[in-house]
Amino acid sequence: MPINILMPALSPTMEKGNLAKWLKKEGDKVASGDVLAEIETDKATMEVEAVDEGILAKIVVPEGTQDVAVNAVIAVLAGEGEDVKAAVAGAGQKAPPPKTEAKPVNAPTQPAAAPASSPPRAAPAEPAPVAHGNRLFASPLAKRLAKESNVDITRVQGSGPHGRVIARDVEQAKSGGGLKAPAAATAPALATPQSDDKIRALFEPGSYEVIPHDNIRKIIARRLVEAKQTIPHFYLTVDCLIGNLLAAREEINASAPKDKEGKPAWKLSVNDFVIKALALALQQVPDANVTWTEGGMLKHKHSDVGVAVSIPGGLITPIVRQAETKTLAAISNEMKDLAARARAKKLRPEEFQGGTTAVSNLGMYGIREFAAVINPPHATILAVGAGEERAIARNGKIEAAMVMTVTLSTDHRAVDGVLGAQLIGAFKALIENPVMMAV
Repeated sequence: MPINILMPALSPTMEKGNLAKWLKKEGDKVASGDVLAEIETDKATMEVEAVDEGILAKIVVPEGTQDVAVNAVIAVLAGEGEDVKAAVAGAGQKAPPPKTEAKPVNAPTQPAAAPASSPPRAAPAEPAPVAHGNRLFASPLAKRLAKESNVDITRVQGSGPHGRVIARDVEQAKSGGGLKAPAAATAPALATPQSDDKIRALFEPGSYEVIPHDNIRKIIARRLVEAKQTIPHFYLTVDCLIGNLLAAREEINASAPKDKEGKPAWKLSVNDFVIKALALALQQVPDANVTWTEGGMLKHKHSDVGVAVSIPGGLITPIVRQAETKTLAAISNEMKDLAARARAKKLRPEEFQGGTTAVSNLGMYGIREFAAVINPPHATILAVGAGEERAIARNGKIEAAMVMTVTLSTDHRAVDGVLGAQLIGAFKALIENPVMMAV
């Protein structure tokens, strides 16, 4: 029978994607593992593999099509020996058998949560995992993993085609994520904004231009609203003296070895010190290195620090994994690579999903002080302002000093005022005495 190939969900938050390019054409033979197409999501461009074999009978969605909904039929595969024309004629829009899932190349086995730069929305309603009578709509591997892990698979939120529970959903549920709320629970209602017509009525016709939102901007807007409505934000601000840091940075950069072309092996930025200091501070105050879930607190062993990077149309937050274990030079070079690939939309999902905290630095734009919005699953985010010369009082005298203001936003459910104060205090001590980062 014909097999429908669906638009895959390449991340837990993906709702639509752009079909950038077909790498197979109608009539081509397809083997399991062959790359079928390139899909553009809001964060990256990824290749999609076939998980079945046959003949590509019909391309339903042509390349270049934008805003294709997840689980929409994008092509039809005819089985071996099957009449191609009959397969196309008989292909419907119903949910395909479980084996027809397409999968992204290099997809993570356990999806992380949404990027720090754009807080994720509340999980959309999905069909219940029980479908077709008493049959459980889940893959055999998912069922086995759920049984081995003592996970109630009927409460697992499916991310496969038409709500099907797959292995990565069970892996996420094991860590407390991706579980459906009990039937009696009700999600908080989001505030209803003014309609477009009411807003436009406030302005004279012809005095403005309407620029449609792209997918990135829509998702960022929705997640920011929901993050502020569902997370009790609490803010702590301190001034850090960075004279020692700037001197150390200059000395370290001057000592960098150069290659044949005269290019230094590293060039540290202030932000590299910030990443390292926050990572070490979380190790010194481990109770703040957490993620809130309704079932229990996730206390992380490592400091995985996301760093907000501006890309056309929005933000993305690549993650420096286990930053507490890496040298400043390693962090600097890794961030340069991540930022370059982020702007080219070449990051893999595991490189920007998850993390335990994040850094947002607007100091290079001259911003003195600001507060950032927390992005789940993080419990903290550090907003970094510009380093500038200010007058301070020291030993009863007024003198000039280089000062940088930072603001820590915390999820008050997970990191209360005292704990947050301990964390930002540990960060301040490290930033003001950078030699401690080498100990």
